[in-house]
Amino acid sequence: MITHPSTSNTNASMSPCFAFELTDFIIERFAKKKPIRFSLVFHSGLSHQSKMHVLLLKEPREGGSGSDPYIKELASHGHKATLIPVLSFKFVSLNVLSDKLFRPDKHGGLIFTSPRAVEAVKMCLEEHGQMEEWNSNMRDKWNAKSVYVVGKATAALVENLGLIPLGEDTGTADVLSRLIIEREDTSILPLFFPCGSIKREVLPTALKKNGVPLETLTVYQTVQHPDLEKNLKNHFTEQGVPASVAFFSPSGVKFCLETVRRLSGERLNQIKFAAIGPTTADAMIEAGLSVSCSAEKPTAEHLATGIAKALQ
Repeated sequence: MITHPSTSNTNASMSPCFAFELTDFIIERFAKKKPIRFSLVFHSGLSHQSKMHVLLLKEPREGGSGSDPYIKELASHGHKATLIPVLSFKFVSLNVLSDKLFRPDKHGGLIFTSPRAVEAVKMCLEEHGQMEEWNSNMRDKWNAKSVYVVGKATAALVENLGLIPLGEDTGTADVLSRLIIEREDTSILPLFFPCGSIKREVLPTALKKNGVPLETLTVYQTVQHPDLEKNLKNHFTEQGVPASVAFFSPSGVKFCLETVRRLSGERLNQIKFAAIGPTTADAMIEAGLSVSCSAEKPTAEHLATGIAKALQ
């Protein structure tokens, strides 16, 4: 008796070699008058070879609860993803930040280009016991001005503070700077820009060139995650060389690339390298990597789609 699952792809083809072997097997069994019991399983959809492993070099989702959206999106394309945190952050200058936040009359608006800067604001308000005062009237004063952001993740955190974000679809600081220049004039009060210690100078340079006043304050320092190298070694030892590696920041490229190169060895050129956006892609190219895909927008959906296409 020959059986196969009802969900099988009945149009699946057999190789000629397999067909001859199957015929010989049946003849032999009939000659010996022995029953034939085996199963032919025809797989539909993704085969095991097409389910590839993707390494995501990024921090966990904001809030730390639930499945990371990048892992979920890649799973929807049939790929298994593992996340390894790359960066560690130390918040600084919170007393100065508090003073700035409660003097909106001194500024023409706010700019946030990273989730960490918004986290610094939240931590500042909580540690100084100022959240109630912020919610009662201070946020409304800022909402009377412009609150500019890059990306949906940053925009969502800004909204959690009760602020109304502008520019979440810009995707990069370069595009955001053009939006700001279009909307603002040189007579406004300085825009307040809380930022990290290794921010790129694209936005400040563009605003200065066009006469838009800006005041920056470093509110967090970016360093390599203390367990990064150990976690990478463990991952490559247990999972092997991944089919794709995704970088999420120029800092990630700086801190991870040499270890990834060493652990991948001769198989480095087989990896499909992906970037969350053009800034990260530029850093990868500058470091000598071939970028297989760069997300059209810095979202889990767009990156997963790009990686899935690159792995086809």
